[in-house]
Amino acid sequence: MQAESRNLVILMTKGIDSELSSVAFTIANGGLTAGLKVSVFLTSSAIDLVRRGGQQFTHVPPLDPLAALIADFQSHGGVIWACPPCVKARGYEQADLLDGVVIVGASAMHAEIKTGAATLSF
Repeated sequence: MQAESRNLVILMTKGIDSELSSVAFTIANGGLTAGLKVSVFLTSSAIDLVRRGGQQFTHVPPLDPLAALIADFQSHGGVIWACPPCVKARGYEQADLLDGVVIVGASAMHAEIKTGAATLSF
């Protein structure tokens, strides 16, 4: 029997125009509260969620504003990874992204999955 994983990886492809971004970060924060190590891998338009100021455009009541959800996630140890080609395709550089966001390839996500991390996608 395999040991229970304490890791969760959330793959996000939806951006500031989708309520799913707020739902995903709400679930990510819940994972941290439950004691999981949570990593979020952003691809496609989800990159705009961590562009400086981008998260200010999304609020899905009754959930907290997206900016607050992301700040809470990061302040409680959540890890945010941004897909390098997706960042580049939008003309962004590291300085355009929120502090703490790591531009890294999918291999970081795969490493977590290989050790038994649970996965969710939005």
